[in-house]
This record gives sequence, C-alpha cells and structure tokens, in this order.
Amino acid sequence: MKENIIPHNYQVSVADRRKLNQHSSFLLWFTGLSGSGKSTIANVVEQELYKKGIKTYTLDGDNIRKGINKDLTFSPEDRTENIRRITEISALMIDAGVVVLAAFVSPYKKDRIKIKNVVKDVNFVEIYINTSVEECERRDVKGLYKKARIGEIKNMTGISSPYEAPDNPDIEIKTEKETIEQSVKRILDYISPKLELNHE
Repeated sequence: MKENIIPHNYQVSVADRRKLNQHSSFLLWFTGLSGSGKSTIANVVEQELYKKGIKTYTLDGDNIRKGINKDLTFSPEDRTENIRRITEISALMIDAGVVVLAAFVSPYKKDRIKIKNVVKDVNFVEIYINTSVEECERRDVKGLYKKARIGEIKNMTGISSPYEAPDNPDIEIKTEKETIEQSVKRILDYISPKLELNHE
C-alpha cells in the first residue's frame, strides 16, 4: 500500500502561511501530572496570545480522548499511541501556520523525544509544569486520585504508573511557588522571540 502513496507538492508553503499570519508557528508542549495545572496555564497563555492577534489552537487530553483518540485506553502502549497521534496533528497545525498549545501528562521521556523529532527541535517548546503528586492529589480537580487510591483507576500516573520528568525542559514552572500570572509571563517572555518571522 505504501508504494501507492505519493505526496503532492502544494504551492502554498508554511512560510507563506506564517507570512500571512504575521507570526511564526510552533508547538508549546505542557507536560506534568494530572492536576498539575497544565490546562489552566495553557488556557491563560492562549488567551494572551489571542489578544496579540496570534493564531492558536489548544489540544487537551480530555477533548482529544473524546474524539480522535476515543478508542485508546491508558495502557502504556495506548498512551504512546495517544501522544503519537497528537504529535502528527500538531505537526500539521504548525505547517498550517498556527501556534499549537498541547496539554498532556505525556509521562514517558521517549515519547516526548519523538515529539521533538517529528515537529523539529526549532518548533518545539517543552514546558514542565512541576507540581508534586501530593499537591496534585490535594487539588484532585477531577477526583482521579481518589479513584486511583481505591483501585477504580488503573495506570494512574504518579500513583500506579510512573512519570518521567524532563531533564532539561525549555521552561519549568513550579506551581507551588509561583502564581499563574507569573508562570504565564515567563512563558510569554520565552516565546516572544520565536513568534517573530525573522527568527527562521
């Protein structure tokens, strides 16, 4: 089947789309435990980018698993496939000239390395939302930790399944020590030069 797949070369390039949008495109990947604050911070970052006229789209664990990945479980293999599909969607959106915000636990280092390889290093910003499991469990926004503790949820990251923290993230946010506003400002300051078209 693969020998019958012939890529078509379209005349409008990613550079053309970025020029039309008047900003570059790349992926902001928010990783951290469930309840760490990934989606909350990504949401505020997107609001601030929207105010600046930046074309954005947010991919989030819950909205992806309700649609394109609704056939996947939380087994290690399906978690990897979950991230693989999200990565390919992100790559398409980058090509479309959009700044993509992706908020996913993404617990495995090997999967996050694959993301960087697919979208290319220059288009990848790894943001580690560093919140202790104790604090995440205290917040327990979705009641997942409680369910995991009584055995209703298997493969719960931080409880019965490992989380491999990034060694050298581009940005590390410690939510127990800084406010959402401070966190968002640090992210915006970091990506501001990347938004310029002349950085390419």
